[in-house]
Amino acid sequence: MFLHELRQPAATLRGAGPLATAKLARIGINTIADLLIHYPRDYEDRSTLIPFASFTDDRPVLTIAEVSSHEWFGFGRMKTLKIRVRDESSEACLICFNRPFLERSLPVGSTVLVHGRFQFRYGEIQSSSFDVEKIEAGKKPEAGLLPLYPLTEGLAQGSLRRLVRSALEMYGRRVEDEIDPELAASRGLIGKAQALSAAHFPLDQDQAEAARRSLAYEELFKFQLGIALRISARKAQNLERKPSTGILARRLIERLPFELTEDQKKAIQEIGSDLDAPHPMARLLQGDVGSGKTIVALISALHAVERGEQSAIMAPTEILARQHAAVAASLVEPLGVRLAFLSGNVEDASRPSLLSALAEGRIDIVIGTHALFSRGVAYRSLSFVVIDEQHRFGVSQRTALYEKGRLPDMLMMTATPIPRSLALTLFGDLAVSTIRSVPPGRKPVVTHLARQGNESRVYEFVRKLLAEGRQAFFVYPLIGESEKSDLKGAEDMAKRLAEEIYPEFDVSLLHSRLKEERKSEIMEEFIKGKAKVLVATTVVEVGVDVPNAAVMVVEHAERFGLSALHQLRGRVGRGEYQSYCFLVYSEGLSDDAIQRLKALYSSSDGFALAEEDLKIRGPGELLGTAQSGSLRLTIADPIRDFDLLKEARTDAFALVESDQIGRAHVIPSIEGDWRLRNREGREVPET
Repeated sequence: MFLHELRQPAATLRGAGPLATAKLARIGINTIADLLIHYPRDYEDRSTLIPFASFTDDRPVLTIAEVSSHEWFGFGRMKTLKIRVRDESSEACLICFNRPFLERSLPVGSTVLVHGRFQFRYGEIQSSSFDVEKIEAGKKPEAGLLPLYPLTEGLAQGSLRRLVRSALEMYGRRVEDEIDPELAASRGLIGKAQALSAAHFPLDQDQAEAARRSLAYEELFKFQLGIALRISARKAQNLERKPSTGILARRLIERLPFELTEDQKKAIQEIGSDLDAPHPMARLLQGDVGSGKTIVALISALHAVERGEQSAIMAPTEILARQHAAVAASLVEPLGVRLAFLSGNVEDASRPSLLSALAEGRIDIVIGTHALFSRGVAYRSLSFVVIDEQHRFGVSQRTALYEKGRLPDMLMMTATPIPRSLALTLFGDLAVSTIRSVPPGRKPVVTHLARQGNESRVYEFVRKLLAEGRQAFFVYPLIGESEKSDLKGAEDMAKRLAEEIYPEFDVSLLHSRLKEERKSEIMEEFIKGKAKVLVATTVVEVGVDVPNAAVMVVEHAERFGLSALHQLRGRVGRGEYQSYCFLVYSEGLSDDAIQRLKALYSSSDGFALAEEDLKIRGPGELLGTAQSGSLRLTIADPIRDFDLLKEARTDAFALVESDQIGRAHVIPSIEGDWRLRNREGREVPET
């Protein structure tokens, strides 16, 4: 079978010796198929040379130059190689972030071909986004339109190009089409074999784009077909719903010490409608930090309680789960609702009775961590499942809790808003409720950027707030200092803050290595105001609610992602006081780090920041973390290809709704996923 040949090791190709095979494996290329779908990230047009002196913002350099020197700047893990090169027109600098190996592969005096976008910075022509290839003596560089691939240390573009050519010559022509010919023609797509060849070695940019578009549509179609099948399967389930009057939910709303926002009311109504439908709910509730998603979930859970069924609310950390349980207990227990907290650290003496009560139905709502789906935990009638901060749980973990019930309703929540293009790709089978507004009376957090070396001014500002009775968070990327970097660690800084900077205030330390009981004690002390300063790692990133905390200081802020920084900033500004966030950054920032910090400084809108995060990190990285275990995009981009995504979604859903998918036979494809082959049989892919 031809597919079996594509799954042969890459080592079977001519020129793929043991050393080359090991290098290929480092970038995920193990088989012939892996090599064929290792698409170029760009192309290099070698038809015309463009020297350093002729660069513009929209005109990349392509020139032959000589390496004149190697230099280094920065310290520790931030130490970066700078290679000076000179062509006939001028000198330029290659800033080699995360590429120290170029010092060895491009020795001083060697001749190189340089391709990339350059700019004038710090008094010199330089680039941090470039490709460079050493030209051996007596040889000429390849001409024409050439692919530029993602590489690893020791793997050159020329070597990879030769291996891809070999794979295409031996197997490329026999790759079969995976999209129905009529559908492909209606969307202006080219065949799979032709697309693969043109994607790697196009004659011109138009042919490269036609190939990319065809391959991207195929990827997106597979995603959307899986989504459509899941929706169809769920709607085919017929649940016998017990009546729910909504009395408990109304009574809880009446007891709240605040007024729900319009967005919260709308979300409660949408979830309620789902809970009355004859098929299981699958809904995503998204809202910015502090927008009030948890109370929406708790009110919704009361529908299951009224029916005599059980609800489970799972949080990613014990600190957050305990906080949810404490707040929920104060609200629902006066209504006669039986609530329990369960984690892996519940004492052995109380655990058997708790598990027994859960299995016998004497607990209505259980709030906890991963322990909720652990072995030995059984439910009498679990019908409503809430996954808080859903991106922190893997697919298998969410499924494990879901399978504790019989077709339970599922509500996933996230404080990291998801851009629409990505939502249709990742969560296209979920209905979405959105809370954009925040509770009235809250003041926006004022954000400041501070260069490392100016911390004393930040510390003095914090001192004034502490003297006024407020509290502060100090967050660091590491628990302890590392010998391999000059980053500050939480342990050493907690000692310094307590002994040298704020000796008059109580300082606590919280990090992931502490036992859960100790974490809870420390957090409780901070919530009650006993400790004025909490030094921590990102263990406080989600869910910690301390209204009196009015300042967040994040040191080495460039080491954190945009989403994490926004989440950390959201730990303050949850009370009546004006709050502040200081992002202290180091020297030698990468372009991405500069973009992240500028975005945080300019906006507090989580939805706008989510779009910016997608632009900075790219869909591949976000898909890789959010869709663990699912098909990953290798060539499609949900932002760039949003119109194509909508077309693929329309076509996939139309196929499922026409019921032709039920007569489709599914066989594995080149990517190792599945595809439609003909209309006989009733096999469908497992989703």
